[in-house]
Amino acid sequence: MARFFDVHPKDPNPRAIAQVVAMLRDGGLIAYPTDSGYALGCALGNAEGKERIATIRRLDERHHYTLVCRDFAQLGQLVHIDNAVFRAIKAATPGSYTFILPATKEVPKRLLHPKKKTVGVRIPDHAVVRALLEELGEPLLTSSLILPGEETPMTDGWQVKEALDHQIDAVIDGECGNEPTTVVDYSDGYPEITRHGAGDPTAFE
Repeated sequence: MARFFDVHPKDPNPRAIAQVVAMLRDGGLIAYPTDSGYALGCALGNAEGKERIATIRRLDERHHYTLVCRDFAQLGQLVHIDNAVFRAIKAATPGSYTFILPATKEVPKRLLHPKKKTVGVRIPDHAVVRALLEELGEPLLTSSLILPGEETPMTDGWQVKEALDHQIDAVIDGECGNEPTTVVDYSDGYPEITRHGAGDPTAFE
């Protein structure tokens, strides 16, 4: 059964955050609230965690997993960004956007799109996520918690626990957005919006 952590949305309890991070470091898979709905997350080096996410969401190898970052400096270590892209993304973060960009060698090959060698990155605007990333000290491998057959992410912690109680290790309860991120694909060097979501797409159109 998944452990349930009730944390304050603006001032998350450091002890609860530390317990969740200990589970992540021990190979756990968690569900946590973000500014664009619930997400599934595991440590970057957790190969089994990635497969568990794929099983829950029924994802194929072409799915772009997302590396959730604490700040722009951390994001910049994971993807190649030229000056124009840098300015555009910097202006939009933190926020409800996922950016698809060419990955650096810091990213494990198993996380890359098999043909494009790209990966998703994002910096959420959410106190619980910031606390998790600060305690973890590295990006979190993530995918929106959109169940098969659904188009929007789950938004209620107890419903997440009820649906996935025996498939994940922990659920963090908390406030979250109700729309998935806006996805901006820079694979070919220019912005292409591949999903309209919570983030205002105007700057990338």
